[in-house]
Amino acid sequence: MALKSVITGGAGFIGSNLTDHLVRIGHKVVVLDNFVSGKKSNLSHHKKKDVKIIKIDISKSKNLYKYFKGADYVFHLAALAEIIPSIKNPKKYFNNNVIGTLKVVEAANKVKIKKLIYAASSSCYGTPKKLPTSEKDEINLKNPYAVTKFIGEEIIMNYAEMFKMPNISFRFFNVYGPRLNASGQYGAVISNFLFQKKNNKPLTIVGDGKQTRDFIHVDDLANAFLKILKSKYNNKIYNLGSGKKTSINYIASIFNGKKKFISIRPGEPKDSLANISKLKKDINWKPKISIEKGIKNLLRN
Repeated sequence: MALKSVITGGAGFIGSNLTDHLVRIGHKVVVLDNFVSGKKSNLSHHKKKDVKIIKIDISKSKNLYKYFKGADYVFHLAALAEIIPSIKNPKKYFNNNVIGTLKVVEAANKVKIKKLIYAASSSCYGTPKKLPTSEKDEINLKNPYAVTKFIGEEIIMNYAEMFKMPNISFRFFNVYGPRLNASGQYGAVISNFLFQKKNNKPLTIVGDGKQTRDFIHVDDLANAFLKILKSKYNNKIYNLGSGKKTSINYIASIFNGKKKFISIRPGEPKDSLANISKLKKDINWKPKISIEKGIKNLLRN
């Protein structure tokens, strides 16, 4: 019998890449997506027998449970993801990210799943005092987006404890790779640069460009997911990054375009860097795709 995986937000950038990896190892995948940011074209290369796509808003759904029947694994990736819009419309973020997560975990708890994986966010560390930042470091929620993602994680871990659910929470750092959304001024720096480079526009760099981020390629992230599925670990929180810091100026130099410096955005950390030793130790995983190779592949496509 083929294993069955349900992915909320499965038509999005990370979800569609994860779908590719799961189909490759023989899973049947059910994608739940409201197509606000996800795209049907991200999944169009899959056969209907491998991937079933259901258009649904999980935060409004009355009986989500029926889509989870027979599922072995649940990946909860659906969320609103940008910081600035969350400040403008916190209620919308709360409904999507908190209520949506509660509905998913309740539905998953009714079926006997082997594992539920939640996409949490490194934004929970705010402006970290310690670099690299470990899972034990201080939580410092700076905006409604960070608040909603962290409450989601608390719900997931609470259910793991109360109902002995096999739940895992991954705190994503800066994920990039194929199908990255290349629009929106608040998008990740790599998607902005990609869009600008392809349209012969200067690369917009916030502040002096010396700030650093921890970039992880989506294939490395998906491999960590697949390894955690096979592992004995549950009820754990892991940082998921590359464990390497890269300056924005360095990213711009790989793209090799004209630069344009713009004013700094309030509330953004100067540096972020994941301590990934816990994940490396537990599942014997390490990121393999360098930032140079990852970006060059993106520019090729």
